Amino acid sequence: MKEKRTSVFENGLIWFGAAVSIAEILTGTYFAPLGFAKGLLAILLGHAIGCVMLFCAGFIGGKTRKSAMETAKMSFGSKGALLFALLNIVQLVGWTAIMIYDGAAAVNEILDLGSWAWAIVIGGLIILWILIGIRNLGKVNTVAMTALFILTIVLCFVVFGKGSLQSLTGEAMSFGAAVELSVAMPLSWLPLISDYTREAEKPAKATAVSAIVYGLVSCWMYLIGMGAAIFTGESDVAKIMVKAGLGIAGLLIIVFSTVTTTFLDAYSAGVSSESISRKLAGKWIAVIVAVIGTAAAIWLPLYDITDFLYLIGSVFAPMIAIQIADFFILKKNKEDRPFYVTNLVIWLAGFVIYRLLMRVDLPTGYTLPDMILTALLCVVPAKLGLRRSA
Repeated sequence: MKEKRTSVFENGLIWFGAAVSIAEILTGTYFAPLGFAKGLLAILLGHAIGCVMLFCAGFIGGKTRKSAMETAKMSFGSKGALLFALLNIVQLVGWTAIMIYDGAAAVNEILDLGSWAWAIVIGGLIILWILIGIRNLGKVNTVAMTALFILTIVLCFVVFGKGSLQSLTGEAMSFGAAVELSVAMPLSWLPLISDYTREAEKPAKATAVSAIVYGLVSCWMYLIGMGAAIFTGESDVAKIMVKAGLGIAGLLIIVFSTVTTTFLDAYSAGVSSESISRKLAGKWIAVIVAVIGTAAAIWLPLYDITDFLYLIGSVFAPMIAIQIADFFILKKNKEDRPFYVTNLVIWLAGFVIYRLLMRVDLPTGYTLPDMILTALLCVVPAKLGLRRSA
């Protein structure tokens, strides 16, 4: 029986759903003190950097037909890549909890049943999405994405059509910090995108569409958040919806945007677990992750994710830089070895460089210079014949 592949359109829908999220809108509110023009420039520049990297990561998985963590074995060895699989599962459990927490808190502003109750509803819907399966979500996703698209346009009209310029008193972050915050969201998807492009009928086109759709819609979400803070003086999007009389429409935006985004996190945690052991059933690991995320959203205070985003950047930016250098420039594949120590050491250096760059205010943020420096550490010694095949 021929294996079913996802179409370019289906991949686009998946990444539209990934971008439409309350977390992205809330992150956008942080840009308001920069002013509209400067904030918009930071959003666009950060997403341009992040989505180029997103495309490269997805292209590797699409061309090799490997999941994100399986492609890591090509640079770090069959056992060395397990470090990143474990770190990826940890960050995906964290994202699942954060997304459910944000969604439940926001929707509870519209219909007060208790955040814990909404967390259970959202968690239950995520499990339903997982059980339906990525290959069978086509029609369900089409209906959900069409509804989200319409409702999000309505939200835009509420924010930009009915608001007026407000005086802002918050302390403005630097432009470089704003760029980094914009890079952070696409960067968080780097260790996931291959889990979806590997299933595509046309990997190159599907990857390009995925990165472009995600980039455009994510910028849109950031813009809604920034616009809400600038034009309505309100950073709580749920309250804006209530004041505008959106009611049920606002509730649907929040619930389904949270489900379609968080499903990808839980699903990819399951895929990553399969790269650790073939005996693990990815679908049921994904369900367990959704359950853990729901419990964490109920019991833990998860309102500030800034440090979490920077941790993700410091771990996965140098990882993907090494993969890009190996795949596109050096044309090397080390998955036949248990550990490729040289690249693991370079990754550690990249991790340290990222943390050091966080102390410097650069107009490009720290992800881009960290990835360039890490890639150079990988490529230059190899080209000069200085690297041993360790």
